[in-house]
Amino acid sequence: MASDNYVMEHASQLLVSKVLRNTYALLALTLTFSAICCLIAMAANFRQLNIFVFFAGAWGLMFLTTKLRNSIWGLASLFAFTGFMGFSIAPAINYYLYLPNGANIVFTAFALTAFAFFGLSAFVLITRKDMSFLGNFIVVGAFIILGAIALFFIAPLFGYYIPGLSLAISAGIILISAAGILWKTSAIVHGGETNYIMATMSLFMDIYFMFVHLLNILGIASND
Repeated sequence: MASDNYVMEHASQLLVSKVLRNTYALLALTLTFSAICCLIAMAANFRQLNIFVFFAGAWGLMFLTTKLRNSIWGLASLFAFTGFMGFSIAPAINYYLYLPNGANIVFTAFALTAFAFFGLSAFVLITRKDMSFLGNFIVVGAFIILGAIALFFIAPLFGYYIPGLSLAISAGIILISAAGILWKTSAIVHGGETNYIMATMSLFMDIYFMFVHLLNILGIASND
């Protein structure tokens, strides 16, 4: 019996190591591909997508990736999704680069995002703490953020303007993204996530949203 338990535990650890290895390798590739798509769109001075087109493309590709997560086509869909996201963020980055201090804003947002991701991931990988409790926080936080975003767009229609709401929304999304990195990494470590395509998509989205909203906060804080 003890021998069987050892074999099962060893097999479980091998699976966790495989998922971690595949997830981080795929995450590096998708981030690189997304950055290349972003640079191409920036060079072409691509205009910002209509919000409905953006949501249709992003949600459609996310849904397709989820449906195909257990096949080789899931990889193709994941690269299409991350490339689309990189393509769509190009106009925003170009906007910041046109500011006198824009290059510093973009670089600082990138550096802070990278530091946060590696720091949060390392914390879970070293401590092996179970972060499953963050799942409820992420769900509740997401609903609060959605409510704040709705208020952000609706309030001006009635002549109300709430100072600092954009800043608060961005700060909230950054916190949720950080919690998402902890939660998903912990799920992989503890065997709760065994599909590296889904793990990669989740971590990519957390990194993407963290970067975008750090840009917003740094842009608001900039004197330029």
